[in-house]
Order: sequence, then structure tokens, then C-alpha cells
Amino acid sequence: MTFNGNWKVDRSENYEKFMEQMGINMVKRKLAAHDNLKITIEQSGDKFHVKESSNFRTLEIDFTLGVKFDYSLADGTELSGSWTMEGDMLKGIFNRKDNGKQLTTTRVVQGDELIQSYNYEGVDAKRIFKRA
Repeated sequence: MTFNGNWKVDRSENYEKFMEQMGINMVKRKLAAHDNLKITIEQSGDKFHVKESSNFRTLEIDFTLGVKFDYSLADGTELSGSWTMEGDMLKGIFNRKDNGKQLTTTRVVQGDELIQSYNYEGVDAKRIFKRA
């Protein structure tokens, strides 16, 4: 499938401003900007296995499209939501457990890049990954 493979973060756009809007403190924002994030995605039909590996943690997630699950961000923010497929784009709608506010995430592959986009409270950001 399109998303299958190993991906390594290459660059970010407006990521610090996005993290600030999420309420992540300055020290954690500075560390996260240099987290050396690697993502491995394995898709089989509507089921996904994702391994996120960074300087700070390694996390493995299994999810099925359209099925709600809980997820914790690296800073400890707890979310609940689900991923769906819209054409060639994975779209995640998650709600924070602490304040109920919505975080929207999309993943799309363009050429040799995986573009992960975020929106939280009107602030957009992107992290662009290259095939590893």
C-alpha cells in the first residue's frame, strides 16, 4: 500500500507555533523540533501498524480505519479518535481528553515524501518525511 515503509522526518513547517498552540512548554517544543522522528507504517487493508521512534520514545500503535482508539502524544497529551481514508489521504480526527478540543491530522504520500499535516485551533503545521 502507498503508506507502507520507513519514513524519517526531513523538515517541518510552522511546527513550533502548532506545539505552542497545543500548550506544549518551550523546553519540550525545542526538544521536539529535533526529535529525529522515524515512522514505520504497515498497512493491510483497513488495518494499520505504526511504529514511531524518536530520541524520546518508541511507540507502536495498531488501528483500524473508522475505529476509535486512545493515543498519547510525546508530551503526555491524551487523545481519543480515529483515522479514515479519504481518497489517497489518511485523515485523523482526535479530541483531547483534557479539554475536548479537536486535533485534525492528515497523512498523504507525494512522490518520495510523506506529508503529515496538523490543525489545532486554527494553527496549521506540517512535518515532511522522506523514505528511509
